[in-house]
Amino acid sequence: MNDDVRNIVLGVIATALSGGFGWFTRTYLWRRALRRKQAFFGLPTGSDCLFVVNRHMSGTEGSVNRKDAFALLEIAGLIKDCGANLQIVTHDGARQGFGERAEFCVGGPVSNARTAAHLTSMLPGVRFDDSRERSPERGALTLGGEMYRWQEGLVEHVLLARLTAGSGTRPVFLMAGQTANSNHAAARYLARHHKSLARTYGQDSFCILLKVVNSDAYGPDVTELVADVTRPARTPAAAAA
Repeated sequence: MNDDVRNIVLGVIATALSGGFGWFTRTYLWRRALRRKQAFFGLPTGSDCLFVVNRHMSGTEGSVNRKDAFALLEIAGLIKDCGANLQIVTHDGARQGFGERAEFCVGGPVSNARTAAHLTSMLPGVRFDDSRERSPERGALTLGGEMYRWQEGLVEHVLLARLTAGSGTRPVFLMAGQTANSNHAAARYLARHHKSLARTYGQDSFCILLKVVNSDAYGPDVTELVADVTRPARTPAAAAA
């Protein structure tokens, strides 16, 4: 074997080894990221999960607001990436406990009875104003002694929470906003920031407050993190007062 042939053979071997190592590294990193995503969402491959939809506040019974449907599309992408199966149920049809299957629950307690039950059980420090009369407090969110008002088309607030009943149980993801647009914003925030949320909280429960700015102009796209409100949300309102 002369030098030219030897150099060609060595080059082919080096290229094959380099390509194989690169493929192995990319596959390992992809699988590790997938396992972390599945652990955070409680969605192992082949598992089932619930998506609980609320009712349209001004529509017929069983109808869903268009923006809440957009929230479903945001979450459906995450579920598909994890290789899990999605079941869509209405808020008044999900008569079952939590912890056996991962759950995504969209809508405030006024339009979603399932959300109201979760708030009462796991976030007793949260209060949504349910009055229909026009006033500065209409739709306001009260938490930890602070009131967060809804300013139509300008400022909307939404809670994004990951809740578990204990170690080894599947989580409930709650997106409870003052409007359908804010529900969509929370779903989009979860889809975009789940990696940073997983780094911060791991598989623990948390509750954060988000603010949607100038929704008339920007829709659900401009969303700001107001604060981590896990502690006041889990403290009963009477005790906080």
